[in-house]
Amino acid sequence: MLRISKLTDYATGVMTQLAVAPDRRVSAQQLATELRLPLPTVATLLKRLGQAGMVRASRGVSGGYCLAHSPSAISVAEIIAVIEGPVALTECALADGLCSLENDCATRANWRQISHAVQVALESVTLADMARPAPRAKKIMTLHGMKE
Repeated sequence: MLRISKLTDYATGVMTQLAVAPDRRVSAQQLATELRLPLPTVATLLKRLGQAGMVRASRGVSGGYCLAHSPSAISVAEIIAVIEGPVALTECALADGLCSLENDCATRANWRQISHAVQVALESVTLADMARPAPRAKKIMTLHGMKE
């Protein structure tokens, strides 16, 4: 099964929480409380996201964390890359020379195509999208061809 790590899920949650009110500065403690996550985890994520230039920190009475860019300018793919590295479903889809079987592999080109499609899909979803309320279940069922 393909899935992102909990840390990446938490990082996306932290960034989405900041995107809900992009002008607000919030402490790591406040984010941890709002998201019901351990403070050390949130602090670690904010540090990594800050080092990547995705969040800014300011000290003082009105200090805290905020997004370094507009929510519409940050994609989910960028958050994943900060926490997990580049998106690739197989080693050979990431770069040449990582698999000893790549020269004789019949599926390599297809895996690269699939990895690219996943990357494009993740790049198309921004923090602004993530910060919007989720569609209601009724709409989701319609998308899957079920009756309302």
